[in-house]
Amino acid sequence: MTFCSAHYLFAQTDEARKNNFNVKRNLAIEGYDPVSYFDHKPTEGESKWTVNFKGVIYQFSSESNLTKFKANPEKYEPAYGGWCAYAMGESGEKVKVDPETFKIVEGKLYLFYNFWGNNTLVDWNKSEKTLRVKAEQNWKKILH
Repeated sequence: MTFCSAHYLFAQTDEARKNNFNVKRNLAIEGYDPVSYFDHKPTEGESKWTVNFKGVIYQFSSESNLTKFKANPEKYEPAYGGWCAYAMGESGEKVKVDPETFKIVEGKLYLFYNFWGNNTLVDWNKSEKTLRVKAEQNWKKILH
């Protein structure tokens, strides 16, 4: 029996999934509310509004945002497990991000490294289409 790669990705255990995601202090996106990015206002979440989605813990800045996430978590989860999208496309590496450096592309949240004068969102914007294709391929390799 063969499985397409999409089915394989969803078959990962919660622990394996958590290990592939950028989790800091036990939280995805360093505790930022993933729904808030879609309002173009990254906001830190609060511990009273928390959800564990497939082994990854997210916090929200409001009960409304928590409800939105629960209704469609895949829409709000960051691409590439919350790792730097540019690094994932350029080299397939898991690189930390500045949770306030982001871009929404075709309804998906992408996060970027932005430290010490190196904002990878600038480089991403120069070759976005090519980097997205490579990042998708690299992320699938990590998940296998």
